[in-house]
Amino acid sequence: MEQSFVHIYSGSSVTVLALKNALQADNIIPVIKDESESARMAGFGIVHDQKQVFVHTDELKKAKKIMSALEIAK
Repeated sequence: MEQSFVHIYSGSSVTVLALKNALQADNIIPVIKDESESARMAGFGIVHDQKQVFVHTDELKKAKKIMSALEIAK
């Protein structure tokens, strides 16, 4: 069975960490994509400090409410 995830936010490490903690507090496990860390590990250096947050489609509505409460816009 394939799971579908949807992108909900791109931004700085600080905001992504706050969003991740708020989502996890509400039993939502986000997927964080960090291209700069992948580039650094591959020896290419840091391109930018933007991280992306994804949640399962079943949890999207709940995640959007959390983002709204934190005043985070997509």
